Amino acid sequence: MFEEKAALLKHVSALATQYDIVRSLRKVTELYRLRAFLVTRLPGSTNTSLQSTSVVSSWPTELMARYDQAALMTGSAVLHRLRSSCIPFGVDLCEAAAATGQRGAELLAMFKAHNMQRFVVFPVSDPDGQRGTVSFYGDRALLDGQEMMELSLLSIHVFDRLYQIARSDHRPGEGLTDREIDCLNWTAAGKTSAEISEILGLSEHTVNHYLNRATRKLDTVNRTQAVAKALRTGIIS
Repeated sequence: MFEEKAALLKHVSALATQYDIVRSLRKVTELYRLRAFLVTRLPGSTNTSLQSTSVVSSWPTELMARYDQAALMTGSAVLHRLRSSCIPFGVDLCEAAAATGQRGAELLAMFKAHNMQRFVVFPVSDPDGQRGTVSFYGDRALLDGQEMMELSLLSIHVFDRLYQIARSDHRPGEGLTDREIDCLNWTAAGKTSAEISEILGLSEHTVNHYLNRATRKLDTVNRTQAVAKALRTGIIS
């Protein structure tokens, strides 16, 4: 068993595509007697869709859709914990439901239908500082300390490998327009949207539109991160 786990960790570092990552994570879930995995970027405070933050997942499609339809990310205790701590943790929805009333009961029923009522969450981050999570779900008892350490290390490798794969497939800033770069440059210089609108002769709404679009193209969650990434990758100086 130890040799098989060590081989999986070594194998992850050599994976070349997201599809390879998915196949590897399926093996991990089987090896640890779990049922599903989910890799996400940590959502912004206004994001209420789990699907939009998911990178790779083996969640049943129906579960993902029901989760978002019920807007369960809003007020999520798990998300609150992730925003205040980087320590891995486990959750037993059977226990949590008793303390959270109707919402907890709804969540438990939803996950129990897929034998996913217990899960472990591993906070991770990529070289750009983008935070994320790797989590595993099932109906077995929560993982012990040794298993948590093993999966924590593997999760770090998985998230880093996904970052490297995405970076090799997509040059940061590819497709940015001159106006988007102008707005990033002036933002980096400390100018507000109102000030940039006067400098470039645009409306403030248009400036915000360019900055929001640049933020998405750079795969970041806000303009501060977008400027930092644009500086780091040489798009602006």
